[in-house]
Order: sequence, then structure tokens, then C-alpha cells
Amino acid sequence: MGWNSVAWAAVQTPGAGEPSIWILVPVAVILLTQSTLLFLDARKRGANAWFWGIIGLIQAPLPTIFYLLLVRKVYKRWRWRRR
Repeated sequence: MGWNSVAWAAVQTPGAGEPSIWILVPVAVILLTQSTLLFLDARKRGANAWFWGIIGLIQAPLPTIFYLLLVRKVYKRWRWRRR
């Protein structure tokens, strides 16, 4: 049994790989909430709001962690030194 036959068997199996609605709804809520909060905070700070909003839709929680490290810490220091 080769790779192709295993993959074809997975395609033909009903219900194989279908995500449950009980998983999709909470994940969608988490991603939309994260994206909205990142967008609003980035817009308030003037730090590419659309970029952070779109990145927040892709994955959780790494965009939030990167935002907190890069925008809240690094951008704040850079902006402070520039004045």
C-alpha cells in the first residue's frame, strides 16, 4: 500500500478530516476578537492597523505576542528616541 492509496482512501472515507462545528465556532470567535483588538490598538498607536488586523485573522496567539513585543515595546522605544 503506497502513499497514493492511503491518501485516496482518506479522501473517500466519509467524515474523514471534517472539522466539527464545535471547534470551528470558538476558533472563529477567538480569531475575530484577536484581530479586532489588534486593529483597534494599532490604529490608536499609529502602527499599521490593517497589517496587524489581517495578521490577527491568520493564527492565534502568536500575532498578539509579536504585537506586544514589537509595537508595545520596540516601537515605543523607537518613537521615544526620535523625539
